[in-house]
Amino acid sequence: MRIQDVAALSGLSICTVSRALRQLPNVSEHARGRARDAAAKLGYKASSAASRLAGGSTGSVAIIAPTATAWFFARAVEAAEEVFADGGYDTVLISLRNRSGVQPKLFGDLAGLAQRVDGVLLLNIALGETEMAALAESGLAVASVGMHGVPWDNVGIDNAEAARAAATHLLELGHRDLAILAGSETGAPTVVTASERRRGFELALADHGLTVDPDRVIDAGSSIEGGRLAMVKLIESGRMPSAVFAGCDETAFGALMALRESGLSAPENVSIIGIDDHQMSWFLGLTTMAQPVADQGAFAATLLIDRLHRSGLPNPPFAGPPSNHLLETKLVERNSTRGR
Repeated sequence: MRIQDVAALSGLSICTVSRALRQLPNVSEHARGRARDAAAKLGYKASSAASRLAGGSTGSVAIIAPTATAWFFARAVEAAEEVFADGGYDTVLISLRNRSGVQPKLFGDLAGLAQRVDGVLLLNIALGETEMAALAESGLAVASVGMHGVPWDNVGIDNAEAARAAATHLLELGHRDLAILAGSETGAPTVVTASERRRGFELALADHGLTVDPDRVIDAGSSIEGGRLAMVKLIESGRMPSAVFAGCDETAFGALMALRESGLSAPENVSIIGIDDHQMSWFLGLTTMAQPVADQGAFAATLLIDRLHRSGLPNPPFAGPPSNHLLETKLVERNSTRGR
């Protein structure tokens, strides 16, 4: 039995089940009872520190993220750290700081990293084929969030489908002149979601017999300031679209800021939708595609601990086929979109 089976039976999120079974705070007694009952019915037992790899273990795992400051990564890291701590593992947080020169240096010395940690949790890192092969052969147990086609366990969402659903929402409201504030990066990319979300946007338009106008694809990165500057560019172009898809909620926040600075607003002048369901999205009335960020971090950390425990057996850390788990996203309609 797996923790996702317990979550499905109990009707709770993976993160809540993990906290409940580990007796952590901020979980109601009702939720604890549902988690315990579901676990008992399924015969599920949470991993314990007693099953850790014996001999030669550092007792530490590394979490590698493109940046430690963005909301998505901060949420995922916090959830993963709780799971690792309960499993008896210390955590080493490594930020690539969104700088292309940091990643080659890190992955060029995996032997040194293996002396410090037993396993690695990757958060949405864009790896080259050489880096991926080196990590797979390093002897480290590996799991990831938001990656694809990797030879280790992965948890994420279908980014292309989430973006497709977001753009489809705008199209179904009657909008035909759509722009995308894309999460493109300069130089070598360190994250993998941007291209997938742009592809989903293109697919939604194609579904409605439309093509993407290159002038409506504005580089915005994944930050509030990037979104603000991208929206300013659209406003100053003199050809405002009727609706905008922002590659993430923080980009959408910047777009809303730019509208306000120009005496405009959403949805009166333009409809805006994002992806994430950031905690500020409710406050700002942003329509968005919600994704379970904490669950992704907690679930991937659980899978990594399972791999570490298996490495104490005759099988190597990567024994058994890698698993890929896609968690659900859902449309949350608020006040930033309306019909044409």
